[in-house]
Amino acid sequence: MRKGLAVSLLLLIAGLSGISITAQQTARKPNVLFIIVDDLNTSIGTYGHPTVKSPNIERLAKRGVKFNSAYCQYALCNPSRASIFSGRRPDTTKLYTNRALNRDNLKDVDFLSEYYQKNGYFTAVIGKVTNTLGTPVKWDVLDPRKPNPNGTLTVRAGAGERNLISNLEESKQAGSKKRVGGAKTGCGQEIEWLETDDQDADETDSINATKAIELIEKHKSRPFLITVGFTNPHLPYIAPKKYFDLYPPTAVNLPEEPLDDRGDIPKVALPGCQPLTDETRRQAIAAYYAATTFMDTQVGRLLDTLDRLKLWDNTIVIFISDHGYHLGEHGGLWLKNTVFEEAARVPLIVAAPGRKSNALSKRLVESVDLYPTLTELCGLPNPSGLEGTSLVPLLNDPNKEWKKAAYTQALHGQVMGRSVRTERYRYTEWDTKEAELYDHKNDPKEYHNLINDPKHARASAELKSLLHGGWRSALPSSEVSGAALR
Repeated sequence: MRKGLAVSLLLLIAGLSGISITAQQTARKPNVLFIIVDDLNTSIGTYGHPTVKSPNIERLAKRGVKFNSAYCQYALCNPSRASIFSGRRPDTTKLYTNRALNRDNLKDVDFLSEYYQKNGYFTAVIGKVTNTLGTPVKWDVLDPRKPNPNGTLTVRAGAGERNLISNLEESKQAGSKKRVGGAKTGCGQEIEWLETDDQDADETDSINATKAIELIEKHKSRPFLITVGFTNPHLPYIAPKKYFDLYPPTAVNLPEEPLDDRGDIPKVALPGCQPLTDETRRQAIAAYYAATTFMDTQVGRLLDTLDRLKLWDNTIVIFISDHGYHLGEHGGLWLKNTVFEEAARVPLIVAAPGRKSNALSKRLVESVDLYPTLTELCGLPNPSGLEGTSLVPLLNDPNKEWKKAAYTQALHGQVMGRSVRTERYRYTEWDTKEAELYDHKNDPKEYHNLINDPKHARASAELKSLLHGGWRSALPSSEVSGAALR
């Protein structure tokens, strides 16, 4: 009541003074807690996985809208993060690898934190967020991830990679109680994991969660944009022993893939990897699951803080991964940087005050949509040039008619692959003029390339047109979206 009287009095004074002011302008802007995870695919309980425990991500989903068909624009750390936090797609940022961002392509572009700074927000980044881009992005507080205090790992803050293999023998010789493991896939990729005897509080992701909690407590009285980057389950998969105990490798089920799965896929789409043995693959996947559940625990600590400080009524929470992740599919694919479903699809949850809760949206959405979504939710004007579409209409009506497609791309050597995902199909073209077509209604694992199947010629032609028409051709009408791209 007091707040309402104060607003009314301010409006009355402004009216008598001839000043133009609205009730919205007198209200405090909402906080934003933006959680971005490294290399997390949808193999979590929140998205239906039968064994991977993610109770805190599920807890957040009950407060907001879970998007079942969310896709990144590029399945690699730097290009994806540049796209998310600039609101531009890779062909605009011109960032296709993990090299440093060249802001000559984005001279007048405010990254999300910079735009929020200009609009009166306290901004902070904790862990791996945009500091991985190699070019400074302005924040009020920049706290890149730190190494494990016990000193058993080499961590290059902001580089987006952690080097474990070189420390394995050193750790063993020093009498470390930590159990390590690793394997090489035969194509220059190293899969590494580390089971520690540490307490949760000793690990990097926990340290970052603690720092974020301190900043939330300190700045709870003013609008904030606090972005937290969790490294797990990025390589090496690291977690205390109790999380590894949840996932015995012998209990990991491997999918039964067709022996000829690679036979109809263009070679450019696949690195020449040899699959790991079933035993090693199970060990690696179990370690990935352990790291995932450890990360989920840290998410829970952030949610506990919002509970304790009673901030939910004025705080927007975003949870997303920068991209998906391969766990040995298609005859031995690991990591990311493909346009297959496992790498392109991401978990995404948006919880916002006054919007739908405990809701599921199956509509096609993209990581690049988050920038305009947040500006609309926070009542900020949309900066020009954004290449995403606000998801606010879907936060009000998750089943609303929406985009026709989502777009993802990947550079393999000098060859670019561009992929378009509709509700039923994935269609991909490579600069080599080779193409792929997968029918997700009958083939959700993308085992059968139908590009040469006459029965799917019409679908192929329609998807080809949609791909070449570009992302604007897939946008919902302004009548449908209400707040489409400006």
